[in-house]
Amino acid sequence: MPAWPDIFAQLRAFAGAIGVHVLMAALVVLGTMNWQPFRKPQPVGLTIEAVIVDTGEIKKQRDAAQQALEREQRKRERDAELEKQRQRELERKQEDQRKQQELEAQRKRDAQDRLQQLRLERERKLEDERQKQQRELEKVREQREAAEKQRKLEAERLKQLEARKDQERQEQLRQQQEAEAQRRAEAEAREFRAGQTATKSDNYQAAIQAFVTQNWLRPPTAQAGLRCTLRIVQIPGGEVISAAIRGTCNGDEATRRSILAAVERGGTLPYRGFEDVFEREIDFIFIYDGD
Repeated sequence: MPAWPDIFAQLRAFAGAIGVHVLMAALVVLGTMNWQPFRKPQPVGLTIEAVIVDTGEIKKQRDAAQQALEREQRKRERDAELEKQRQRELERKQEDQRKQQELEAQRKRDAQDRLQQLRLERERKLEDERQKQQRELEKVREQREAAEKQRKLEAERLKQLEARKDQERQEQLRQQQEAEAQRRAEAEAREFRAGQTATKSDNYQAAIQAFVTQNWLRPPTAQAGLRCTLRIVQIPGGEVISAAIRGTCNGDEATRRSILAAVERGGTLPYRGFEDVFEREIDFIFIYDGD
């Protein structure tokens, strides 16, 4: 159902439109009063009287009437827009009021929830305190019972302690004797293994020397008495990862390159049978004393 302000606005617009049309009709009639149909008949003679109709004035009047109509239309549109704005403002205020009421109701609910939580928390703390006291009482009782049981056990242990002391002393003496015999046997075994390891290590160095010498392409500048220390990095199986001159080397640059090329050319150093003395990084002294 339309609101009364809208009905009044429509009536005002309708009345304004009628007034503008009446005004335009009056202006047209006034502007054309000199037109021949409104003039009295004049005797026809030799004199010719010219009547000039000012069409510019008529157009100006029509434009003025049209502008008045447009201004009235714009005024009606502004009034309608203002009315819509007032309606929207009223609805916004009503919505804000509704939201405020909802917030107030939510605050009340939150306050009630907090009070309920506080009551539950207080009851929980009281229950926790009661259970804590109960546990402490049970703990004291258990401690007393444990102390009595421990006292009885200690008395029993005292009776058994003296009986075991002689047995423990004898057992300790026997273990010491066995440990001494074990140490002597292990020392002898270590000495034996050290001798074997030293021999195997020497054999390992000799095998590497023979391997590198076999793959060495001796340059003309290599002289007898050559001594070069190499650092070789390998992986289990003997595969060479890298080789580099390390420390002293009394050979020239061509000799050094030829020795490194011999190591890399072989690709895999002796490994099988030398697993016990294998090391990932070894310092190997290449020796050449002449043919």
